[in-house]
Amino acid sequence: MQVTAYAHRVHLLSPLSSPALSLPSAKHCRCRNRNAAATTVRMGLREDGPSVAVVGVTGAVGQEFLRVLSDRDFPYRNIRLLASRRSAGKRLTFEDREYTIEELRPESFEGIDIALFSAGGSISKEFGPVAVERGSIVVDNSSAFRMVPEVPLVIPEVNPEAMAHIKLKGRSGKGALIANPNCSTIICLMAATPLHRHAKVVRMVVSTYQAASGAGAAAMEELLQQTHEVLDGKHPTCKIFKQQYAFNLFSHNAAVLSNGYNEEEMKLVKETRKIWNDMDVKVTATCIRVPVMRAHAESVNLQFEKPLDEDTARRILEGAAGVAVIDDRESNHFPTPLDVSNKDDVAVGRIRQDLSQDGNLGLDIFVCGDQIRKGAALNAIQIAEKLL
Repeated sequence: MQVTAYAHRVHLLSPLSSPALSLPSAKHCRCRNRNAAATTVRMGLREDGPSVAVVGVTGAVGQEFLRVLSDRDFPYRNIRLLASRRSAGKRLTFEDREYTIEELRPESFEGIDIALFSAGGSISKEFGPVAVERGSIVVDNSSAFRMVPEVPLVIPEVNPEAMAHIKLKGRSGKGALIANPNCSTIICLMAATPLHRHAKVVRMVVSTYQAASGAGAAAMEELLQQTHEVLDGKHPTCKIFKQQYAFNLFSHNAAVLSNGYNEEEMKLVKETRKIWNDMDVKVTATCIRVPVMRAHAESVNLQFEKPLDEDTARRILEGAAGVAVIDDRESNHFPTPLDVSNKDDVAVGRIRQDLSQDGNLGLDIFVCGDQIRKGAALNAIQIAEKLL
């Protein structure tokens, strides 16, 4: 697939942009490429496919939408690329066809079956309901609708049943909204949910180490620029963040609420309860921004209702869809953001019994996942695949 030079530049900010690069082998590592035909819909451009719109196509996630659509041969009969007025009229090549980016308008959704949104919460709130009124199924990557009770909040490997009642308009004549969870929630629950199903999590403590990609393409550019500036002995340019990012880490830049938690941390709390359909599960989180270009890491401590030993937990995770286990104690090799950059799987390691809890009622795990891919674009397109 070809994309704009801008998109290539953003994509190449990751040292692991080569699609041929696979996850490293390890003693306890089951590494898979989720682009394999056995796990994806392989149809591509076809007359009986749905009509697709990508909203926010010039952003980092919007560009990743296109990569994932192409990688997975998602079926579509036509595709409409939508962005703000300043990007309208620009040309973009997708799967050897040239398209003109169109300005986002209410009429943009006429005849659209599936609309993939990643243009920010305010745009989603304005145009999401408009698209639904015109019969489109909106898969929204913002936080605008996640906690609306009637809107499904979906990770396809975790709770596909939440969207079972939604059908493409060609079959039902109705539009609908489906929300993509926050990237940190997706990465965490991909690993925690298989264990939760087996032994029931009663309390979860999450500490995140979040990459620049979570703040968008501009933040990735700023980290790269600051790294060059600091190495050259210059004062770092701080536009996206209020403090130096290169060679530093700091509390996540989301607004801090009256309870002392920031918005990112509360998303993990609230979204976990909704996705697991369990308002009693106790969740606490501390979210940190680290100078990593792409892919988040998370330390997760789990307390269970029933005993779960680490060997059983490892076997459960090795069999979990979308999860790769990297857990080689002998060589001290465990998941890293570089391992998962541009990869579909979430990697899990450091699987060990929590010594502070008796009776095999606690585990610690370390999780890494590509925020732009599984944490955003891939998850949204997997949702769309469930509609086919």
